[in-house]
Amino acid sequence: MDIHTLRKALDTPRKIVIIPHLKPDGDAMGSSLGLYHFLIQLNHLVTVITPTDYPAFLKWMPGKKTVEIYPFKKPKCERLIRDAEFIFCLDFNDISRIEPLDKIVGDATGTKIMIDHHTNPVPFEDIQYCDVTASSTCELIFRLLFDEWKEEKYMNQDIAACLYTGIMTDTGSFRFNSTTPDVHRIASRLMETGIAAHTIHEKVYDNFSENRLKLLGYCLLNCLRVVPEKQAAYFVIPKWVTEEYSMEAGDTEGIVNYALSIKGIRFATLMLEDEDRVKLSFRGKEGYVVNVFARNFQGGGHIYASGGKSFLSLAETEQKFLTLLHQTE
Repeated sequence: MDIHTLRKALDTPRKIVIIPHLKPDGDAMGSSLGLYHFLIQLNHLVTVITPTDYPAFLKWMPGKKTVEIYPFKKPKCERLIRDAEFIFCLDFNDISRIEPLDKIVGDATGTKIMIDHHTNPVPFEDIQYCDVTASSTCELIFRLLFDEWKEEKYMNQDIAACLYTGIMTDTGSFRFNSTTPDVHRIASRLMETGIAAHTIHEKVYDNFSENRLKLLGYCLLNCLRVVPEKQAAYFVIPKWVTEEYSMEAGDTEGIVNYALSIKGIRFATLMLEDEDRVKLSFRGKEGYVVNVFARNFQGGGHIYASGGKSFLSLAETEQKFLTLLHQTE
């Protein structure tokens, strides 16, 4: 079965599960809920299952009440995955990116469909619809539904709001170099449904909790380091800081970009101490390929936006980072 015969198979109502990556962002949730709103119009029994909770600033999205968050509904989610005939895997291309659901999905007998735009895939799927040049997985969902499958009659405001959210967030509000003329074409088509783009922007970016804003302020004042000779800047955020400000899912989203906004900086990193590891986010400007650097930390991703992890202490992770940084040209 390929992506085109899949559409024929969807003429018959099916049990379907949609799964984004852990700690889902705007693109992961936007693509998942956008696809959900298409499939329910075909009379499928569809559930979006997230491996972990997702940010409060995304919980306005159409269909949010139908989302099952695995840690809160483990038996139900495991049953839904086991019974699913089709499992759509969105915005990730390595099954480890849905931990703790990786083994459950890997053992499931349903047909697995990967839709993604990241580099260096670790194949696990039965059907693939991927393009590393795409701005976002939401862009790929639009292309699949409306360019490939020609399903324009199913376009509605719910789909449009979800897909617009993912494209907006993954392009940095249409400022990253992934913002092609085709991205603007898609955004225009979504807006033609009557969605209020400015309202979506406000819900995502002007919806901070007081603690989230204070956390940002503390990190800017106390956790930022600059290495001007390497045109680099980075944040080191100990676990006690996030506990002090009662960090919730998504509260550190975008902090790394503040380092990249410093004049003369081309490489930015965020190191966040977690329970058993240090999580790293890397961002770069043109000419600084960060996904290659991320491989030093069991990571990868886009050329200018990647992630990684370290099982060293926070201090040891910082030292490793600096050693590698000074070895770069």
